[in-house]
Amino acid sequence: MTLRRREARTGLLLISPTLVITLVVVVVPLLWAIMLAFQDARLINIRRTGLFGNYTLDNFTYVISEPGFWSALTNTLVYTVAGTALSIAIGLVAALALKDRFKGRTLVRASILIPYVAPVVAVAFLWEVMLNPQYGIVNTWLSEPIAFLTQARGTLLGLTVPVALLTVIAFEAWRYFPFAFLFILARLQALPRELDEAAVVDGATPSQRFRHVIMPQLWRVVALLSVLRFVFTFTKFDDVYLLTGGGAGTEVVSVRVYTFLTARDDIGASAAQAIVLAVVLVVFLAVYLRFFGGERE
Repeated sequence: MTLRRREARTGLLLISPTLVITLVVVVVPLLWAIMLAFQDARLINIRRTGLFGNYTLDNFTYVISEPGFWSALTNTLVYTVAGTALSIAIGLVAALALKDRFKGRTLVRASILIPYVAPVVAVAFLWEVMLNPQYGIVNTWLSEPIAFLTQARGTLLGLTVPVALLTVIAFEAWRYFPFAFLFILARLQALPRELDEAAVVDGATPSQRFRHVIMPQLWRVVALLSVLRFVFTFTKFDDVYLLTGGGAGTEVVSVRVYTFLTARDDIGASAAQAIVLAVVLVVFLAVYLRFFGGERE
């Protein structure tokens, strides 16, 4: 046996545990969900479904034509894009504010991570209490109480806005901006100081230094964060469900999947809806990689 073959067999042996875990945890459940999406699978007849069942497209037709699907998909896109953009923007501001040395910097940096590391159940309950229209502390600052989590529409500065959806987006940005903060701060710490010092010597203003020196070196990190946060937020379930239960105009597709599975016991329809969600996500990622995934000069 040649040296190259021995190395190939050794490499295959080393990665085989990872391959087995991936097959058991990811591939097999995915194939099973795809199979259920094309069958009339309900909780009452789940034992009779199998590899050689009656395959049909009825689940997809039913899911897409069901009232509320397109509004839920729109909510998902708005929630994902706005939550991703806000979390990255806040993380960028926080990273820029805390990149230089000052007394107590370590403590401040550590405290910023609290929203991200705290249990989601705890922080969701905290927001529910703070935003309660009867005894919440936020409403004590307002002239008229606002039901932030149960009011679908409201008037703000003369405009009709989706109150509950905006509140959920704000929660998303607040909870996950530390994720962006860590990435951006790490990149800022690695920036060569000579460029910034040269810009200061040349008389560049802080805004000019940010635009022409700092941001060009942060674009790759921001692009990576945009993809990661988009994927994570697009499939997010727990935040929305804990805050509003999908009510008041905040229903996203992941909540609909849960509703179909638990309230209707329709396993096939919930699997079909999850497949539709995955396909939409893949399409958006393909568009991103097509236009923004190339090498930058």
